Amino acid sequence: MNFDESVYEYLKRVPRGKVVTYGMIARAIGRPRAARQVGNALHRNPTPVVVPCHRVVNREGRLAPAFAFGGMEVQAALLQAEGVEVKGGYVDLSEYCWEGE
Repeated sequence: MNFDESVYEYLKRVPRGKVVTYGMIARAIGRPRAARQVGNALHRNPTPVVVPCHRVVNREGRLAPAFAFGGMEVQAALLQAEGVEVKGGYVDLSEYCWEGE
């Protein structure tokens, strides 16, 4: 499995109503210093409905200012539709962060 596929497979396991960070994904797939590469992989996501890239935020809980599939407003709307509260472009990681498997 290549890097992008590893990112997508991990992200498919993140449940509705939860978020993860780029760094968390990088660590989970065995590439702890590749958070930026995770972001690049998400921009290439061929199936955004299947691979829920809207559930990825930065290490501070901030939404992606250049969310590849419609901008920050679309990412916020997708998260809010899943029950994630977004305030001022941020998600409270202490409440919504998924700790993974």
